[in-house]
Amino acid sequence: MTYQVKLEVFEGPLDLLLSLIRRQELEITAISLAAVTDQYLAYMEQLQEIDPGAVASFLEVAAQLVLIKSRYLLPRPAGGRTEEDEEDPAEVLAQRLREYAQFKEAAQALRSREAQGLRAYVRVAPPPELPRRVDFGDVSLEDLLAAVREALDAQPPAPPVSEVVEPITVTIDERIRAIRQALSSGRPVTFRSLLHDCRSRIEIIVTFLGLLELMKAREVAVRQDALFGDITISLAAE
Repeated sequence: MTYQVKLEVFEGPLDLLLSLIRRQELEITAISLAAVTDQYLAYMEQLQEIDPGAVASFLEVAAQLVLIKSRYLLPRPAGGRTEEDEEDPAEVLAQRLREYAQFKEAAQALRSREAQGLRAYVRVAPPPELPRRVDFGDVSLEDLLAAVREALDAQPPAPPVSEVVEPITVTIDERIRAIRQALSSGRPVTFRSLLHDCRSRIEIIVTFLGLLELMKAREVAVRQDALFGDITISLAAE
């Protein structure tokens, strides 16, 4: 329920009344401020919940209206300050009304944007592009795994625990660099040759993983000339 002013010279919402006074389309002397106040109090009694901010705004505007009307009705004292020396309450009220109108327009714009947002749909990002499957050429993954198993079987057993000084650590990046170094001359190399410097089963497995990474990046190509033969690795064609 919205507060409505009902007077002999005006009937409508309070903000419209203030707008008419601001534009001087309605004389302040024709407004019964007592009637406006009584109607507002009656309006508040019908509300189930009172907004303190709205009441404060009404009281502030009502006080300005009382001040403006008193300036029109009461005679000015002789020798008092001139109108130029005093702050014009009408101008003060007009400024407040302009600010009120700006806030009201902003609130309406926000409500409109909220309503439009309820009918909008967020664009869903396209699914990520999955990397293409690794092309093993004429060498299957089973062939590569068989070569790894063969190398692991040929690896001598680990020394007794009492002879281990420190664990041997190796990373995939290190083995990738080793494979690139072996291929830097441009000549193909065999998978077995890459395992000659491996000191443990872990290094063999990590070397195999490094080879898979290079194949995935299409940096190298592999082939097997004979069944169960050694796997040849070469730089991929540009």
